Amino acid sequence: QVQLVEFGGGLVQPGGSLRLSCAASGNFVTINLMAWYRQAPGKGRELVARVTREGRTTYDESVEGRFTISGDNVKNTVNLEMNNLKPEDTAVYYCNANAYQWQLGSRDYWGQGTPVTVAS
Repeated sequence: QVQLVEFGGGLVQPGGSLRLSCAASGNFVTINLMAWYRQAPGKGRELVARVTREGRTTYDESVEGRFTISGDNVKNTVNLEMNNLKPEDTAVYYCNANAYQWQLGSRDYWGQGTPVTVAS
């Protein structure tokens, strides 16, 4: 099993910043990639940003230029720096990791989610 623990989130005013962190632990050989997804009320879960083990990053166009994702292969952590936050960024943010495990192959794991609210 792989456990993902998320930190950060909370209430912030429009234009403000927040930092989300996620740490992976458990029985795995390697983490192939880590990502952040979000789910706003009444909407489906969507990819915000991902970073591969090789350091390649992908962003949803709605956060491009405002959010920065970074990963640490040694600590098995991923951070999401969120700047110039907008009310439409309000959502529950979920950490995701694709981990390779012996005899099981690669599987996706999810954190519990941390809420982010952007409001005056």
